[in-house]
Amino acid sequence: MKAVSLAAERAAVINALRPVVPMLASMAGPHLEVVLHDVSKPESSVIAIANGHISGRSVGSSVLEGPQNDKGFAAATRIKSKEGAQHSLVEDYMTVTADGRELRSASAIFRDASGEPFATLCLNADLSGFQAAHGWLSQMLKPMVQAAPQPLPPAESQMDALMQEIISEAVGPGGSTDAMRREDKIEAVGAMQRRGLFIVKGGVERAAAALRVSRYTIYNYMEQLRRRD
Repeated sequence: MKAVSLAAERAAVINALRPVVPMLASMAGPHLEVVLHDVSKPESSVIAIANGHISGRSVGSSVLEGPQNDKGFAAATRIKSKEGAQHSLVEDYMTVTADGRELRSASAIFRDASGEPFATLCLNADLSGFQAAHGWLSQMLKPMVQAAPQPLPPAESQMDALMQEIISEAVGPGGSTDAMRREDKIEAVGAMQRRGLFIVKGGVERAAAALRVSRYTIYNYMEQLRRRD
C-alpha cells in the first residue's frame, strides 16, 4: 500500500510539472531549454522538453544525453533525504553541450515522502548568442584609439592611377590594342565613358594614346555611341 501511495504521489507531482515546461519556454524564448526528467527511468528520463534543439534531446532521451557537468543530476543521485519530501534547488551552474557551447543551468530536484529523488526540472540557457552580442557591444564601447593620420597621396597621383585603371579595364587583359578592331575600340570608348573618364581633364587624350587613335577619333566614337543609344 505504501508503494502504491508513493507511486501516486510521484505521478501527481509529475503531472503537475508537465504544463510548466511549455509555459517557462514560452516566456523565456528559444534560448532556454526546459526539461522534465523521470530519474527513475534513466534510459529514457526525458518525459517533457521544450527547445530541445539546444542540447539535441527529445522526449525519450536518456539521462546520459544531457549536457556535461550537470550538478542537478549529481544532486538527484544522492542518497535519500532524511527529511522526506524535501525538494531542493541547484542554482546557477555551468554545463557544456556536446558541441562545446556553454549553458547556464539550474535544476529543481523533487523527492517523494520517503526522501527518494524521482524527478528533476532543469533549465538550460544557451549563452552563445548573448556572448556574441556582449563581445560586439564591448568592442563597440571601447574607446577609439586614434591612429596617426596617414598622409594622403596627392590628389593628382590618385586621379592618374584611377584613369589608368579605367583605361586598362576597358582595353582588356594585356593592355595591347594591336589586335583590336574598330568595333572593339568603340566598345572600349563606351566603357571608359560609362566610368566617367572623359569628364576628367586629359581623359580624351589618354584614351586616344592608349587606343592609338587621334583625339578626334575618340570624339567620333562617342558620337556613334550616342546615335546607337
